[in-house]
Amino acid sequence: MRRSRHLLAPLLILAAALPAPAAHPPAVRGGGGAVASDDPLATAAGIEMLAAAGNAADAAVATALALAVTYPEAGNLGGGGFAVLKFGRQVASLDFRETAPAAAHRDMYLDADGEPDPEASLVGPLAAGVPGSPAGLHALHERHGRLPWARVVEPARRLAADGFEVTPYLAAVIAEESELLARFPETARVWLPDGAPPAVGTRLRFPELAATLAAYAERGPAALTGAETGGAAAAVEAAARRHGGVVTAADLAAYRPRWRPPVVFAAFGWRVASMDLPSSGGILIAEALGLVERRSYPTLPRFGAERAHLLAEAWRRAYADRYLLGDPSTSEASAEELLAAGRLDALAAALDTARASDSEDVAPGAYLPPAAEAAATTHLSVVDGDGNLVALTTTLNGLFGCGLWVPELGFLNNQMDDFAAAPGEPNLYGLVQGEANAVAAGKRMLSSMSPTIAWRETVDGDAAAGGVAAVALGGRGGSRIPTATMQVLLALVVDGDGLQAALGRPRVHHQWLPDRLRHEPDALAPETRAALAARGHALEEIAGVGVVHAVGWRPDGGVEAAADPRRGSSTAAVVKLSPR
Repeated sequence: MRRSRHLLAPLLILAAALPAPAAHPPAVRGGGGAVASDDPLATAAGIEMLAAAGNAADAAVATALALAVTYPEAGNLGGGGFAVLKFGRQVASLDFRETAPAAAHRDMYLDADGEPDPEASLVGPLAAGVPGSPAGLHALHERHGRLPWARVVEPARRLAADGFEVTPYLAAVIAEESELLARFPETARVWLPDGAPPAVGTRLRFPELAATLAAYAERGPAALTGAETGGAAAAVEAAARRHGGVVTAADLAAYRPRWRPPVVFAAFGWRVASMDLPSSGGILIAEALGLVERRSYPTLPRFGAERAHLLAEAWRRAYADRYLLGDPSTSEASAEELLAAGRLDALAAALDTARASDSEDVAPGAYLPPAAEAAATTHLSVVDGDGNLVALTTTLNGLFGCGLWVPELGFLNNQMDDFAAAPGEPNLYGLVQGEANAVAAGKRMLSSMSPTIAWRETVDGDAAAGGVAAVALGGRGGSRIPTATMQVLLALVVDGDGLQAALGRPRVHHQWLPDRLRHEPDALAPETRAALAARGHALEEIAGVGVVHAVGWRPDGGVEAAADPRRGSSTAAVVKLSPR
């Protein structure tokens, strides 16, 4: 019998900062819903909605809005993102990615010699796309939410008005990015008072942002994107003009989010739904999973050179295909073309299991039919007591976006760097992109965000992964988001890991160019590194491959939630609803 929602009490549990690999505790469990995000206060906002009889959409939007206050490096009203959701048997995806301003043009980030100026697409409001979060979060709630809109906005408004204490993590990230934050007086006044980051324990309050959120609660997106004097849109335009940007109030008023069909595919006996263009994430995951399944990934030794090699070769080909992708209106290939069964069969058959390919020899679009032509991201996952799931990823692109703080809105993104400012040249994340992703007015820049939902249509005995029959997951990490998300999914559906263990497993990464197999410190044993080097892989140790958060639904109707231990207990939080 379903428990009454009024008999559920919220319980906040912080994820422990465990080194990977380690003996992972099980994910937290409950019976009424769960939320996982990068910040405990934001997670608590989502659980407040579930405790008030809200659903997964209410909780996801409340969490995302709270992140815009308490997690300023990535949470935002001045950026954009994607959501993939499953309500009952209905699977859908929402694109609220930023768009290029009306004044944008192909050569806007080239210097007088025609060479790309990397700072122009990263620092200051010229780097900002038109924000999609205000309209996108409202659209998600409008279609699927249960609680009144004002109730969902209230936790974020309260946090902005009443304030919150600076955590050690926030103080550290402000210090790390202090050079960027000092570039603009309006930013420095808030985030570098007296020239230094606020001390740990300092209470931060944002009265202008609180007023914007109050108006947003009352009037919806028009309160942020309308052109009224003194409104948030007018403030964005004024700030952009002061510092050489081109975003206008008219751009904000013209913005519309779009509901799009997700990429839906089968993998290892599961159904998976992820984001289609203008995100490359779903296509990358679907292509790579299709290749490794065709080359018998489950039969290979876990943590061995054979699996790492197969993953690297699959990703090398998927990321090469990414070169063809862009806004759906200009992309040179579609998900249907790239993921066609015959094409994946041919790619898998040609994959050398003994030697590393040279990325220069891996051409984008191999076997296509002739007609085809910091990561400052934050992810949240929600499941409610009815088993509805939301995976939502939002971003500013770089940490604190373009560095410009607009008091009425928060930080503006620097998402224009996700376009190919000069096709063929690497961007902030080393991704080399093609003409399909060139800058043009109104276009949506290509993304790597990968909000993903996977589920079993039927669950027999122990068929569910680690006891979970459905999962919502995704992460942060720029170009590493698809590979991190895919590895967590493989740990769940192939190896049967529990949710927390799957998040804690060490990871590897390859993205075609640069031609390096990157790995976390504990991901590869010495003998595995030697075997991979002997196969021709250039290895590079890096600190981390993405940060993934996940929630799951169990066949008994229970829920689980887990946060990636790579963020530590100061920022990664898991909340569940537990019966009294």
